[in-house]
Amino acid sequence: MPYQAPGKCPICGQELLVSRLSCRQCGTNLDGEFKTCKFCQLPAEQVEFVEIFLKCRGNIKEVEKELGISYPTVRSRLEGVIQALGFRSERIDAREAPGEIRMDILEALEKGEIGSQAALEQLKKLKK
Repeated sequence: MPYQAPGKCPICGQELLVSRLSCRQCGTNLDGEFKTCKFCQLPAEQVEFVEIFLKCRGNIKEVEKELGISYPTVRSRLEGVIQALGFRSERIDAREAPGEIRMDILEALEKGEIGSQAALEQLKKLKK
């Protein structure tokens, strides 16, 4: 069984290019420079989140139950994936109090549910 190809360079973190594709059935080989898909460049924990989010058909309550995390943490992770895919995301739900959101972000960071860079980006977004 083949290994999962990394989407980013383990040394510098930049996007990797695929240089060879092979067909196991007929033996065809393609050599060149091929970009990986956006999803291939996500860290494993974000890929897992996307898979669960899709399995739950985008129902945040179901994602909460599946992962055992709070609504704000689900939203926070979803925002992280949206940003990692290069999309501009909307400000976190304006109905939620900014202080509550900050605490949820810090709690998610403390639990290791999000990385420091994602937490920093989300906290910066709250200032806007």
